[in-house]
Formats: sequence, structure tokens, C-alpha cells
Amino acid sequence: MNKKIAIIGSGFSALAASCYLAKDGNQVTIYEKNDTIGGRARQLKKQGFTFDIGPTWYWMPDVFERFFADFNKTPSDFYTLEKLNPAYSVYFGKDDYITIEDTIDKIYAAFEAEEPGSSESLKTFIDNAKNNYDVAIKDLVYRPGVSPLELITPVTIKKINQFLSTIKRDVRKAFKNDRLAQILEFPVLFLGAKPSNTPSFYSFMNYADFGIGTFHPKQGMYEVILAIENLALSPGVEIKTNAAVKKINVDTKGTATNLLINGESVPCDIILSGADYHHSETLLDIKHRQYSEKYWSKKTFAPSSLLFYVGFDKKLKNVNHHTLFFDVDFEAHAKDIYDNPQWPENPLFYASFPSITDDSAAPSGKEAGIFLIPLAPGIEDTEEIRVQYFEKIIKRFENLTSQNVEESIIFKESFCVNDFIKDYNSYKGNAYGMANTLLQTAFLRPKLKSKKVENLYFTGQLTVPGPGVPPALISGKLVAGLIKKHHSN
Repeated sequence: MNKKIAIIGSGFSALAASCYLAKDGNQVTIYEKNDTIGGRARQLKKQGFTFDIGPTWYWMPDVFERFFADFNKTPSDFYTLEKLNPAYSVYFGKDDYITIEDTIDKIYAAFEAEEPGSSESLKTFIDNAKNNYDVAIKDLVYRPGVSPLELITPVTIKKINQFLSTIKRDVRKAFKNDRLAQILEFPVLFLGAKPSNTPSFYSFMNYADFGIGTFHPKQGMYEVILAIENLALSPGVEIKTNAAVKKINVDTKGTATNLLINGESVPCDIILSGADYHHSETLLDIKHRQYSEKYWSKKTFAPSSLLFYVGFDKKLKNVNHHTLFFDVDFEAHAKDIYDNPQWPENPLFYASFPSITDDSAAPSGKEAGIFLIPLAPGIEDTEEIRVQYFEKIIKRFENLTSQNVEESIIFKESFCVNDFIKDYNSYKGNAYGMANTLLQTAFLRPKLKSKKVENLYFTGQLTVPGPGVPPALISGKLVAGLIKKHHSN
């Protein structure tokens, strides 16, 4: 192959695809609308503090290893990875929490301490989750979603019931203790749907959590972006920032021919969009779009988020690098996201304090805090609402962790629905794509290759395999493979 390929966006999937496409001998240029690369995985630096704006969890290290191995590299060639212990803690009330440590045996012990006999149930559950992980992450997710036959293997036929049941049903059947059940239901939230709408097969997320563990790249997730950029630049990928694409032009034969960028026409042989899929199609004339507005409106999207990046002038107590706050009704909050979209009265929230692990995240003696409230995409977003919700969660945070922190805030920055739309052209301001429900899995997701326009492709969290950083890397590999297949002479 020796094609001129234009890539829209510079998130994980776009960057990953650029590496494979350049390796295949193509002339690749990335066009990024913002002034820094990384898409949702950008950084915020302020007053000596450093925050990952987007992803903060490093799960499935084997997927990263497999990606770098494709280029005869390892993650350690670019960044230092540390396994977190504890992985995270979950608050259920004031001074009342369960800690998930760094080995499965410690986790069995934590479950047994909470509910005698539960460790045996957990062993059975995790054994099945590991089996699913081996099937999914080592095989199924590396298929391009072209045909339903991709899902039919001797192994998956035996697991058909796991596509018909749900995570919630399986967890609640095996665990009567509500606190333990909530911990087991938590990982699938990364897939963007309620546990009651997520197929049982996705229990492989529990193996990623308990069986493999949670890691942190020294200096933050942005180091992974910089590593992939390094890989991309080596074979000659060109990256242009402040380059917003306004139009994908298609000739009379139905072939994508050029991009309109900053008032100039940029000709290319192949166009790959790693930007939001819905937005990417709006860059086409209506007749060339595969999916209507009605199609998108009926899909289940992953939540949006209200995020706060907070600098504290002291070290905080009674928290871990990752800390979850499940002290309110999960079902009520979930309904406000998926069933009746509105601001939740009592939201669950998540907090990350990277400076507990990583000295580079905050000045000495200070703490960097990231707070996240999952929200329905598309709801009203105003500064007044943001302020109101920060007060809600910070007061609960102080009470639950038995400390005063509000007067120790040096600054706080917020990011919400309007920002996801402005910065990433995100559909309804969703934070991480389209949910992996049964009817939005594999070949049922938007396609990597346009069905209406020749030489136009898509990658990222709205197509296969789905939401999350590891799937984004895989998506980049899948689309590059598809392009190579269709354009090799």
C-alpha cells in the first residue's frame, strides 16, 4: 500500500490506526481540531498540578502490551507502570468502606469478611469471568464487526445463555449481600450501560478488575498518548493541530476525495475518522450518511459526566488513588441517566487522587483530586448547576471521609456536557461512546467502513469493539486491517 490517508482526530483509536497504516507504507496525516493531541485523554496543567482530563483507569495491560508488540516495542519502552494497591475503595456510608486490594486472594478475604461463604461464590464467578476474558479479549474483540458469523465459534455457542442473561441477574443470583453485588456490578459501568442491560458475557470486566488489577502509568494516562504519538512519528505520520475538519467531500461516483480544513481543500485517497461517529457523518451531505438522526436518537449512549479538577493545599485522608462513593441509591441514579434523563437528586460519584501514587500530579504536600458524576447525555448544563452539584458531593465527601477539605481548595475547574460537545463534537455530550448492550454489540454497532461512501472509514468508541481505552486501541488496529484488506493491490 502507498496511499495518502487523512485521519480526523487524535484520540487513542486514531493514533493507533495511524501507527498501523504508516507501518504498511502509507502517507498518513492526522488532523486534530484542538491545540493538543489525545482527544478525550488530554491533560490539564495548572499551578503545578497535572490532571488527566479523560480516562484515569488503566485496565487490561495485556491489550496495551499486544498493541506495542505489533511494533516490536513494550509499554516499558515509553512509560513506567505501577500496579495499585489498593486498586480502589468503595464507600457505603460514613467511615464505612470496602477496599479492593491487588491480588485475588486478598479480594476473596475481603468478600469473606463482609459475608461468610461469599468467597466461594466469588471464586466460581471469577473463574467464569476469566474464561470469558480469554474468549473475548484474546479473540472476539479483534474481529471487525462485519458479520454476525464472527461471533459464532465452538466456544461462544456453548456460552449462548451468557448473551441472553445479564450481569445484574447473575450477580444478584450468586450474591445476596447488596454491597458486594454493587462492587461486582461496578466494572460494567465502563461499558456504558446498566448491569441489568449488559449481557452476562461481559463479566470479563470483573476478571480485568479482580484477576488482573488496576495500574497507573507514572505521570498519568497522557504518557500513553505520548507513547503512541512517538510510535506514529517514527514511520513519518504527520500530526496537525488546530485543524478542524468542516466537510468531507464526495465525488459523483460516491468516493471520498478530500477534506475541507481551515478553508482549504486537502486531497486524499482514504479518509478515516476517529472523531465522534455521529459528528463525522454530519460532515457529509445527507445523501451520503449511513445513519439518520432517528437512528442515533434510539441508541443507548454511555453517560456524560460532570467532572471537577481540584487542587488542594494539603494531603487528604481516608481515600485511595481511586475511590468510589456508593452511599446513595444506585437504581435511582441509573434511572436518571437511562430511563428518565435528568439531573440526579443524590448522585453516586467517583474520585481519583493521582498524587497519592504519583508525585508529578501535585506539588509537595498538596493533593490533586478529580471528581466525576455520571450523567444522562443531552441534559441542561449551566454554571449554576455545576456549582450546586460540587457543593452536594464535596459535603458528602467530607462527611463520609471524616475530614474538612472545602477550605483547602486552591482552585477547581469543571468539565461537563457542553464541554464534551465543544471540545470533542460528542453526540449529546456523551463521555465515552455508545453502550455495549446486547443489541449494540459487535456487528450491531456502527460500521468501521462506510456503506455509502467509498474510501471512508471510522474508528473509535461508537464503532467496534466499544467504549474504553483498550477497545479504542483495538478499534484502531481493526480499521487499519480493513483498509489494508480493501486497498492492497
